Amino acid sequence: MNAPVAPGTVSLSGQVRLDGRALFAPVRLVLPAGKWTALLGDYGVGKSTLLRLLAGLPIGGQFTGRIDNPQPAALMAQDPGLLPWLDVRQNAALGSRLRGTRADAARLDDILARAGLRDHAAKRPAQLSGGQQQRVALARTLMEDRPLVLLDEPFSALDMRLRLTMQDLAAELLRGRTVLMVTHDPAEAARLSDRIAVLTPTGLTLAEAPDSPAPRLPDAPQVLACQGALMARLMAQDSA
Repeated sequence: MNAPVAPGTVSLSGQVRLDGRALFAPVRLVLPAGKWTALLGDYGVGKSTLLRLLAGLPIGGQFTGRIDNPQPAALMAQDPGLLPWLDVRQNAALGSRLRGTRADAARLDDILARAGLRDHAAKRPAQLSGGQQQRVALARTLMEDRPLVLLDEPFSALDMRLRLTMQDLAAELLRGRTVLMVTHDPAEAARLSDRIAVLTPTGLTLAEAPDSPAPRLPDAPQVLACQGALMARLMAQDSA
């Protein structure tokens, strides 16, 4: 029997099968309330599938198990999913538009400015680079102001300088939220996360995260040590 979890904690226990084949062994993923959890693992192992399950979206397979999610979620998928007929500002405020409410204009202006998108606010997605589109998707997610935030490789299309800047922005605006971030970057996990989980076909295991407040300096000794340990762990799994 699974142990009880604290109020506000999100948890998933179970297994996914695709065409009758297990995608991974039975797992138990616990997201403590108000903490940032990073999820690492090889391509195709099922990390995005777990995010979609927590978001209540279809996965193209069969899930057997239980999900306890007491709070509404905001999902940033790998595909920015921008509507081509809306401009940057309208795409970033899409959640409010769909709910028939008015977006907080001051918050929207601030997030777009800090994401480096103020000068692109009137552009359509086709006029943007891949990195700019990803920043619009991040801005849209941050505008949602949800207690649970699910991020699928949210900084992957950005160069190093922008990546660090957007990590800082997300860490600030999502402080106190329950966050699950899928990433293939050990440095990113070490810099941002309170908890780190590694998913393999044989199941889910935890790795030690730095105990200092995030976002951490990229060259902090704890971050470099954690990054190195994660890289060694992932490489050992690849060679197994």
